Parts: sequence; C-alpha cells; structure tokens
Amino acid sequence: MRTARTMVRQVLADWGLNGGADVAVLLVSELVTNSLRYASGPIGVRMVLLGAGALLVEVSDPLPDPPRTRTAAPDDEGGRGLQLVAHTSRRWGTRQGKSGKTVWFELSVAG
Repeated sequence: MRTARTMVRQVLADWGLNGGADVAVLLVSELVTNSLRYASGPIGVRMVLLGAGALLVEVSDPLPDPPRTRTAAPDDEGGRGLQLVAHTSRRWGTRQGKSGKTVWFELSVAG
C-alpha cells in the first residue's frame, strides 16, 4: 500500500498537481486496502489526467465481484471506505474486465 501512496504523490507532483494529492492518496489507500483484503493476485493503479482539472484514478484487481457499500455502525472499525470514495470524489464506479474488476473515481485537482 505504501508503494501505491508514493506513486500517486509522485505522479501528481510530476504533473504539478500537488493540490489534490492528499485526497487522491486517501482514496487510493481505501481502494487498495479493499483489494488487498478481498482479492488475491496483482493490484494495479492507473492515473489519467482528463484535463480541465479532472483526474481519473483506477484500482484494478483480479476479483470479478464488484465492491459492496456497507452501512457501518458508529463503533465499527471498517466499512466506510467506499462511502468515503463516493462522498469525496466527483464520480465513481466499477467495471468488469476480462481479468477482474476496476474501481475508479474522478477528482477535481489543482496545481
């Protein structure tokens, strides 16, 4: 997970978009944690600058099942990751591919 966070920060810095780094790192951490917890096999992180201050981030893993949002009780330790992604990003979703699924989100980012 540390590798994913470092990569996100480095790519955003290379693109001159440090303004969205903390939120992007947080959301990638949530999605990579879900992949590590439920999937076995390689996990991929892809970032695409869409223009107009928009960033697309994708986290892929070999598990074909889409993630499920849960309603966590106040004292639950987990169950809030997808809710955090949904409330923090501009848009988010999932898609299935030949070798698993991809969970993606879009963020507004600034230099």
